[in-house]
Amino acid sequence: MSHKQIKVKEVVKNIGLLNDTQIQSALEEQLRTRERFASILVKKGYIANQDVGKTLIPQIGILPIALKTQDLDEKFKDLIIPEIALSHRLILIRQDHTGAFIIGTDDPLNFLAEQNLEKILALSIEIVLVHSIDLDRLLKERYGLYEKVMQDIKTKPGSPDRAVDTKDQDAPIIKLVNLLIAEAVRRRASDIHIEPLGTRLRVRYRIDGVLHEVPGPSKKLQGSIISRIKIMAGMNIAEKRLPQDGRIKIELEKKELDLRVSSLPAMYGESIVMRILDKTGFLVGLEDIGFLPDHRKDFERLINLPNGMILVTGPTGSGKTTTLYATLSHINQKERKVITIEDPVEYQLDGINQVQVKPQIGLTFANGLRSILRQAPDIIMVGEIRDFETAEIAIQSALTGHLIFSTLHTNDAPSAITRLVDMGVKAYLVASTVQGVLAQRLVRTICPSCRYSYKPSSEEKMELMLKAEDADSIELYKGKGCPDCNGTGFKGRMGIFELLILNDEIREMILYNASATEIQQRAKKLTGFRTLKEDGLEKVKRGYTTIEEVARVTQDV
Repeated sequence: MSHKQIKVKEVVKNIGLLNDTQIQSALEEQLRTRERFASILVKKGYIANQDVGKTLIPQIGILPIALKTQDLDEKFKDLIIPEIALSHRLILIRQDHTGAFIIGTDDPLNFLAEQNLEKILALSIEIVLVHSIDLDRLLKERYGLYEKVMQDIKTKPGSPDRAVDTKDQDAPIIKLVNLLIAEAVRRRASDIHIEPLGTRLRVRYRIDGVLHEVPGPSKKLQGSIISRIKIMAGMNIAEKRLPQDGRIKIELEKKELDLRVSSLPAMYGESIVMRILDKTGFLVGLEDIGFLPDHRKDFERLINLPNGMILVTGPTGSGKTTTLYATLSHINQKERKVITIEDPVEYQLDGINQVQVKPQIGLTFANGLRSILRQAPDIIMVGEIRDFETAEIAIQSALTGHLIFSTLHTNDAPSAITRLVDMGVKAYLVASTVQGVLAQRLVRTICPSCRYSYKPSSEEKMELMLKAEDADSIELYKGKGCPDCNGTGFKGRMGIFELLILNDEIREMILYNASATEIQQRAKKLTGFRTLKEDGLEKVKRGYTTIEEVARVTQDV
């Protein structure tokens, strides 16, 4: 009998809950049935259910702690297999300075599990009591995705690259892939990454622009999972040497979802990325993407001009497509004909003609744009200007009375001007057609459920460039981390922007081949131009995001 068992025996005897015979009977039954010790005491009628938490556990001297996702040391997560963790309700938290493992549970009287764990880990362990609600959430995060499925799967030995083809395997693998997708949607993920590594299959979800690893299935299921996804996406499951692209359309919880699937041959098998496109919940208005009032007013004036070119710039994943779709939805009217040419068409916009680029048959941006002009449109959106030919046709279209929207990959708004000139477009054509450039990034917004205020440090005050009269009164905000935001402190994203509007003086600077830095400095003096970082810090002051988050997305600008 362990030291803790002896202590429990003394406690229950002293407070008159159980006698020696009852305790010994309960321990023997636990050894035989492997049930939880507290459950056996209640089942035998030795103790009332409410007395376990209110009387017995406090007398032993164990107090419950609040446990968060960030408290767990993930490098130890595979030391306890899911079957043991779920059946005994145990979670390995960390290793202390003495080398002992700290184990969380909501049943510290489970002596049998404690003894088994010490044998499995070959080190001493210390049990801490965790609130049941916290433990439920953490077990679900670490093991719950595969709990039901793994009970049905019986893998065969062999290479993980070979799909398991027995009929008994089909339903569980289908269920497992469906669970992967459903869990990603539940967590608001934009991408699912399935990455074969040397000894395991890693699964990660991109949530609010940041990748989060989730418990992966067995490496032995790698071939079956990848084959199932490729079948769903209409891809060739026999071809494993070349990259492939596919698409999956599903309905989940009354939502229509499109999944863009990409496979890439890697060292230990095919890497799969599924981009989740929610057709029912994607479209947002200009009021929802994060404009401050002055930016929104200026941008709305730009997009209602009769002709010219308006560019949206930023790296991949900065929300350019969302901004353009919100813009087209805002200005789309029955009196106007709107045509887009995109690669790919991510979402279908009601009342707008959308063209998918197909380079393999000669339908490029440039060729498609030429054909679009014969359709007599009022507004044209070109998904991306990638080369001189596309840029030249877009410029000519803007000169002949069309309103053109497009994107460029540049770090900031002024650089879009010099990028077009570098492509070979004449400076006078850029100056006469470009009406404005919007550069953007996406920052995570503070979770409203766990948001709290605090007084900024002196370094934060300097970063925000606060006036003396504001420095002492201002409060900033952060998120503590809660179940709503998966413990991150952030939920959702918003844009930060810099909007360059071309006036006569800036157009003259373009004609004289001014640099992007010179254009930015002049725009600040003339129009009150705000950089991406300045716009982000303004949103920090208003409590939308944090200084660290703005720094994360603007440090290279």
